[in-house]
Amino acid sequence: MATKITDNDIRALKLRFGIVGESPALIAAIRRAMLVAPIDLSVLIIGESGSGKESFPKIIHESSPRKHKKYIAVNCGAIPEGTIDSELFGHVKGSFTGAIADHKGYFEEADGGVIFLDEVAEMPMSTQARLLRVLENGEYLRVGDSTVRKTNIRVVAATNKDMMQAVKDGKFREDLYYRLSTVQINVPPLRERGDDIVLLSRLFLRNFINENRTSEVTLTDDAQRLLKAYHWPGNVRQLKSVIEQVALFESGNTVDAATLSQYMPTNRETALTVQSQPNFDYNAEREQLFTLILSMRAEIEALKKRVNGMGPTSHVSSTVHELKRESNPLLELGGTSKESDMASPYRNMQHEPQDLGRVDEVAAMDVEGETVKTLDETERETIETALRRNNGRRKLTAQELNISERTLYRKIKQYNLERQ
Repeated sequence: MATKITDNDIRALKLRFGIVGESPALIAAIRRAMLVAPIDLSVLIIGESGSGKESFPKIIHESSPRKHKKYIAVNCGAIPEGTIDSELFGHVKGSFTGAIADHKGYFEEADGGVIFLDEVAEMPMSTQARLLRVLENGEYLRVGDSTVRKTNIRVVAATNKDMMQAVKDGKFREDLYYRLSTVQINVPPLRERGDDIVLLSRLFLRNFINENRTSEVTLTDDAQRLLKAYHWPGNVRQLKSVIEQVALFESGNTVDAATLSQYMPTNRETALTVQSQPNFDYNAEREQLFTLILSMRAEIEALKKRVNGMGPTSHVSSTVHELKRESNPLLELGGTSKESDMASPYRNMQHEPQDLGRVDEVAAMDVEGETVKTLDETERETIETALRRNNGRRKLTAQELNISERTLYRKIKQYNLERQ
């Protein structure tokens, strides 16, 4: 009968390992790790780089009967291919140049305990064969030795790669994949964790302020909405980097979305990330596009304030023009260069993230006597211009816009651009 995991158990474990977050996907992953920990099975942890996968092998080790034995973490991607067999399984004296003495490998050192193989998809095929033998019967050979040795070890592995694709590409053994993934734990990316982003931001701010004795920094509501709407391709590591910069350079200030946007990447590859998945969510796509536009509007307003503070000079007009071109990725895609297209103040946009999918209901706003184009109009112009630039070749257009061909076809039909 499976052990019942209570909410109190999960809270205690999160406190013990310093895990911050309440999102259902994160809680489900923690619960799964706690359930499998007492059972001596191999575990494969799947998650994007920077999402916090390294906490789960520790949870499994500390909650298992092996907790008093050794725990060794190995980054397979950081060990050169020529030495990884020696590092994992050991070698005997004279087995290769530089082998001046017998050497125990990690599997021998951690006998009775747990070994964590991070970036396991980077392991060479020859090493995969050795690992498969250990998983099947606990046997291995030191490099250059003919004596079969035994080890009693539990393997927990992790990867940020699509393992089934690696198997199809011939880069990972199928039999080893199934051996490693007896139980699989999926760690959610930061963008899918909702309010956890704000909780983590506050934690990183507090830690930085306490460690460096800097002044308090307050994030406004619109700044928090911008954090939650951003895609975070670098996950928790990227969020921590951004927040620490804010804590350093905005010490003692209240940070709004316009200020925060200066510390967040805005290039097409990071800010406008549209996944080419078969069941891609149309509303999610529109939300990402709208988030990009809101972020750029906030940047433009911040830049305008900075330029206005320079006082009247003969270079102000040209400076504004150049700053806007540098900070506006849509101009690279063929979008309009009118100031009115991006000048709407972010502080006037009171939409919560769940309302971003209904952007077609947002009326065009009048700013300084000019009309701001709706997202539909901006999106149509961007696609139309890109099609012209690529002479109607849709594959090249989709690549330039960083969207799937399927999404592009749907947009072309939606905006009646078939003639392009």
